[in-house]
Amino acid sequence: MTVELQCDRIRFAPAAYEDAQDIVAKQGLSIRFMKNGSTEAGAFQVGSDNASVGIVDNFPVEIVFLDAADHSFVLDGIARNAVLNLSMIDREVTYGLFDLKGSGAAVRALRAACGSGAAPTSSASTESASMEAPEGIVYCGGGGITRQIEYAILAQRDGEWDAIVTVNGESQRAMTAYSYFGNSPVPKGFQVALLLEDRGEMLVFSDAGENWLEYGDYTYHQCN
Repeated sequence: MTVELQCDRIRFAPAAYEDAQDIVAKQGLSIRFMKNGSTEAGAFQVGSDNASVGIVDNFPVEIVFLDAADHSFVLDGIARNAVLNLSMIDREVTYGLFDLKGSGAAVRALRAACGSGAAPTSSASTESASMEAPEGIVYCGGGGITRQIEYAILAQRDGEWDAIVTVNGESQRAMTAYSYFGNSPVPKGFQVALLLEDRGEMLVFSDAGENWLEYGDYTYHQCN
């Protein structure tokens, strides 16, 4: 199970599809922030008055916050605590427990990309979607496959796509994921995962003044 953080929403896949159906039927979810596996530090109750709850891509539950302040509160809780408990709104039934190791860096990266407390954005076509200034980093190398790679975050989401990736001059849409590794340790320097329209995946890293990107079996380092 994984949790995905986006500019105005969160997504997660519970253990069973029946759980996803139950959450949507109740239009509610309890988001509990745990200092450890047993000590609760705070909570947020998702309901029809503060969020829209639905199923996307046939399985993951998507929670779209209606108020940017609520979304910011949830991000703060994720960044500050060790465990995320997503449970049934009306009883002590847990849908999933998530290790939040590395979540502080993920939330900072998310806010840098989307703007702190970003409000929900409407869908826009690729042609009309405005784009933020590029990240300013060009990645080159690759050993057996030489590539030049750049990416930029869309200022306005194009449906589920919120980034553009350009490889050797050819561009395609991508989705960003700031919580990518589930319960596995987050690699040092991880910034964001780029989930490409052609189903490829790129992982972006930055640490101690070095910037690099992993794509397939190759690593690409900053070259500008």
